Amino acid sequence: MNAVGIDVSKGKSMVTILRPFGEIVSSPFEIKHTSSDIHSLIKLIHSIEGESRVVMEHTGRYYEALAHQLSAADLFVSAVNPKLVKDFNNDSLRKIKSDKADSVKIARYALDKWQSLEPYSITDELRAQLKVMNRQFHFYVKQKTAMKNNLIGLIDQTYPNANTYFNSPTRSEKWVDFVSTYWHVDCIRKMSLNAFVEHYQNWCKRKKYAFNKSKAEEIYTKTKELVPVFPKNEITKHIIRQAVDQLNSTSVTVETIRTLMNETASKLPEYSIVMQFKGIGPSLGPQLMAEIGDVTRFTHKGALTAFAGVDPGVNESGSYAQKSVPTSKRGSSNLRKTLFQVMDVLIKTMPQDDPVYQFMDRKRTQGKPYYVYMTAGANKFLRIYYGRVKEYLSVLPDPS
Repeated sequence: MNAVGIDVSKGKSMVTILRPFGEIVSSPFEIKHTSSDIHSLIKLIHSIEGESRVVMEHTGRYYEALAHQLSAADLFVSAVNPKLVKDFNNDSLRKIKSDKADSVKIARYALDKWQSLEPYSITDELRAQLKVMNRQFHFYVKQKTAMKNNLIGLIDQTYPNANTYFNSPTRSEKWVDFVSTYWHVDCIRKMSLNAFVEHYQNWCKRKKYAFNKSKAEEIYTKTKELVPVFPKNEITKHIIRQAVDQLNSTSVTVETIRTLMNETASKLPEYSIVMQFKGIGPSLGPQLMAEIGDVTRFTHKGALTAFAGVDPGVNESGSYAQKSVPTSKRGSSNLRKTLFQVMDVLIKTMPQDDPVYQFMDRKRTQGKPYYVYMTAGANKFLRIYYGRVKEYLSVLPDPS
């Protein structure tokens, strides 16, 4: 038994090799994430007598290149949750945090958990790309929200509450186009009512929005009473237009990634069955598939709910048993966010024939708090998802 503990960091790793009873095969040494250093490590591990198992923490993206290369070299590789290693017993009173100490601890963990180590599986290229796109999607959505709030803060200085004038369609936000043209109250107040109505009508035609004369008159009346902070000059115009351009650019990026994610997800075998779930569409479906990945890698339903962090906690001791225990929230936060969006769609659309909605509605009728019935619904949804998708994949012909 040779336990190879690797503490991975950016561009380099610390390696320790131990055997049972504290026998040191190799003291901590550093390797670079280069082909020559990785090849040397592979050669060293293969030269050691006995079975060898490589263990590392799956932190960020740093470990993937190393895990992929070692696994491709017919070595047993296991990437474990950093929380498990952190909670692993520490028999020292000293508080030590260094790469060398961490690699030794990982090697000790490998020896202790030898029989229960799960082998690292190389993620399908398509699934890996879908997951990266999903993370990029969430990143740009956050950027879009920040830029929208920034623009609202700016127009409050030139055209207060202009963002509240319209109910925006899905394809765009009408108020953003509006403040790009009418970026200051004086852009409207300098015109007569008839002149503005005509100008607004031409703007609607150019931007392909429906024109409503009464809406134009309402906007004109409200604008006459507004008090701006910034003057109407080229500097103010540049500030507003620049914020609008940045927001529009980010919005285009978000929609481009959304479309590309759906196209990519459609190439996965479970796409058709996933899209049949209520509450899921071409946006949430690919996000869900990206975060869950290959459902067959989970041994049972409970493993999937634990991965999402929506599994119910347990707090029992002797005759005491807590009735309501918070969920673990130890899993993927991105998956939990997507699940809550799916649950929100179900609550709003109220599909009476959907078992998840029926379950949440029953919990809500019982007076359960919002987060309780939403989390319970997410748990039930994942259990149904696991059963349906795994059964569907099991009857598909072998692609090989």
